[in-house]
Amino acid sequence: MRFTTLTLLMALSSAPVFAADDKTDTVERLSDSTALFSEVMAAPDKAIPQELLDKSACVVLVPGMKKAALGLGGKYGRGFAVCRAASGNGWGAPGAVRIEGGSFGFQIGVSSSDVILLVMNERGMKRLTTSKFTLGGDASVAAGPVGRHASAQTDAFLSAEILSWSRSRGLFAGVSLEGATLRNDLDSNKAMYGQPWENKQVLTTGVKPPEMAAQLISILSKYSPRKTN
Repeated sequence: MRFTTLTLLMALSSAPVFAADDKTDTVERLSDSTALFSEVMAAPDKAIPQELLDKSACVVLVPGMKKAALGLGGKYGRGFAVCRAASGNGWGAPGAVRIEGGSFGFQIGVSSSDVILLVMNERGMKRLTTSKFTLGGDASVAAGPVGRHASAQTDAFLSAEILSWSRSRGLFAGVSLEGATLRNDLDSNKAMYGQPWENKQVLTTGVKPPEMAAQLISILSKYSPRKTN
């Protein structure tokens, strides 16, 4: 059982290596990320609270994160982090990320969900510029509230470096992702920029966003054109 689970998780982790065209794969994932954010924010009663979005420093979008379990469980997904421009107005170039995590207890099956993270302050943003960090370990994380006008004035939301949500089978809700790790996705960064840049180079240097990310940046700007205090 343990061997079978590990084999399944390895297959999930290595699947991108066998992609026929990593650039095409990256373009599709950017499109999926754009659709994810647009669909969530277009539902006022189920959206991310506008107050939190406007205060955020970065947004992380991971469409179609896979969960697999046969006794032991695991998660794997690929997506993008986009941070505010240095001026606070508009959004900068996206950095590609991978999210991985495990869980214990009797589980069975494979499922898929979409994940959205809001990075709320400079401390959280600095985590994104490292090669790898753990949610709930290196960075504090809390399940985010739902509803465009939901109250965000609680200690948990105000003090957390990162807030997290998940959408599965049409249900959008705050979710705890403690124990999951985020790392740089150098293959996707190479597909976007021609070089396997780390996210520190992408998110902090004002690099020009690639044309393939134009729609994603446009939809982020539509719902939150500038950062508020």
